[in-house]
Amino acid sequence: MKATWEKIENNQVVLRVEVDETKVAEALDKAFKKVSAKVVVPGFRKGKVPRVIFEKRFGVESLYQDALDILLPEAYIQAIQENDITPVDRPSVDVEQFGKGQPLIFKATVTVKPEVKLGEYKGVPIANAAVEVTDEELDAELKRLQERHAELTVVEDGAVENGDFAIIDFEGFVDGEAFEGGKAENYQLEIGSGSFIPGFEEQIVGMKKGEEKDIEVTFPEEYHAENLKGKAAVFKVKVNEIKRKNLPALDDEFAKDVSEFDTLDEYKEDLKQKLLARKQKEDERRKENEIVKLVAEASEVDVPEVMIDNEVELMVNEFEQRLRAQGMSLDLYYQFSGQNEQQLKEQMRPDASVRVRNNLVLEAVAKAEGIEATEEDVNAELSKLSEQFKRPVEEIRSIFASNGTLDKLTYDIVTRKTIDFLLAHSKSA
Repeated sequence: MKATWEKIENNQVVLRVEVDETKVAEALDKAFKKVSAKVVVPGFRKGKVPRVIFEKRFGVESLYQDALDILLPEAYIQAIQENDITPVDRPSVDVEQFGKGQPLIFKATVTVKPEVKLGEYKGVPIANAAVEVTDEELDAELKRLQERHAELTVVEDGAVENGDFAIIDFEGFVDGEAFEGGKAENYQLEIGSGSFIPGFEEQIVGMKKGEEKDIEVTFPEEYHAENLKGKAAVFKVKVNEIKRKNLPALDDEFAKDVSEFDTLDEYKEDLKQKLLARKQKEDERRKENEIVKLVAEASEVDVPEVMIDNEVELMVNEFEQRLRAQGMSLDLYYQFSGQNEQQLKEQMRPDASVRVRNNLVLEAVAKAEGIEATEEDVNAELSKLSEQFKRPVEEIRSIFASNGTLDKLTYDIVTRKTIDFLLAHSKSA
């Protein structure tokens, strides 16, 4: 087999492949065995028709498509491997010559992974931030935990206050007409949470149990539902019940109830150390994101649209998996958000473009520096997963190998090592 290639515009490559006639003959033989097993010729059992009789009756051309289906994938894969080409899309194939006793000649036009012209990636300045936990941050975390352990009690006498939970019935109207999704019964709304249209929750404040009221609001101009954007609406609201938080006192008893510590001071010190560790992790992620961003911006790469399309599809799948973990489907999300699939993809596209560009640049750095995932690296990662899921290492390895994700694991290791390399060779801004 002979294969030559030339690069044309927009990261496209044209492969010209020639497969010798002996391979063509072998493919025609395989095609004949496949087709003859299905055809019926008087005087012969299925699969026993002589080749010469078959070709005389149906013509050798009847075998061409099946033979091409056998030959083309093998020849294409061999051609891209021999020429070290990395396609990122399916090829467009044009068969120029094919026939019995002739070589197969075809052209395959395909988009390939683009070349990256790396900019300066060593000595990149990264700002160092002082990581500490202030008294205000510690107090805010204690307040959050206090809120989490608060008890809700029913308010029999009195009106709704900010921070209360109002159990309400409501129905919304625009221009006197009820609209889809604007009605609910016994809905628990936390007043002050900002989860409803601006101005709605504030007008609940002061209402009493059993009270009914018309609440007038205006939908934001950027509201997800097209038919409601910027529209004035009236909600008929009834308060069925009021619940109020009873916050526990922040004392030693609170510490004993929510932790393994006997005093509030011990609990606060432990909490401070956990907050510090969390902020240190966040700062590490900040540095990682910043250096990848700076190195990518300093590099030149023409990202093919098809790679962005593929990344968008991957991001939609990841998003769907997260929704399922929360008990929601993608279709249900579309109903609630007012978005459709195309709008979601357009929303994700800028991030997908950044992700593809960053990945390409990191791959180029790894190649330039000879960064690889060693067997020890892979074993260490599998050991971590083994401890996490409480399963034997070999079982974890077998799962990765069987579902084809061992390469992804290796890729992730190389990516992480590459980012570590960039950080190790950065300088303080």
